[in-house]
Amino acid sequence: MNWREARTWVASWEWGDAPAWAAFGLAAIALVFSIKAQKDGRRSADAAVASVKEARLSRVASEKSAAVAAETLADQRREAAERRAAEEEANRPRAVLTIEHSRKAVWQLINSGTAAAENVRCEERPEALVRGWPDGLSIPAGEVHEFMMAGSMQASIPPVLRVTWDGQEEPVPLRVPPRVD
Repeated sequence: MNWREARTWVASWEWGDAPAWAAFGLAAIALVFSIKAQKDGRRSADAAVASVKEARLSRVASEKSAAVAAETLADQRREAAERRAAEEEANRPRAVLTIEHSRKAVWQLINSGTAAAENVRCEERPEALVRGWPDGLSIPAGEVHEFMMAGSMQASIPPVLRVTWDGQEEPVPLRVPPRVD
């Protein structure tokens, strides 16, 4: 390199050009940093948009999960209430009536349940029923009530008596055992 020419070229500079060239260099460096910052900003904005989308999806999923949990809880409460009601119904004292032959024309109406049978009524009162079945008949739990039935040619002893009582409105068929003398 020829230093003389280089020196003249440098000597030809005026002091006002040096700050302009320095500003140009700094501007070029700033441009590079600005472009890099813009790319970083775009990536950051894209990440923020993706984050917002994920947050929305997460919110929707949590709402669905909460709805399912609430529905499940309601189902569990309903099932528990049904179970409690079924247990209470199963444990409720009940009258259990049966008929047994005692002797000759005498039968026994037996309450083998845990509750009294109040106001026991024979729904289809047979002609063979002679006596011992008053209106408003009550049989305490574990007790026996005797009644008479006498069959004849016109009025035979029925094979089944249909009875109801307070708390049992649907007639219950009670098998009448055959007479054994």
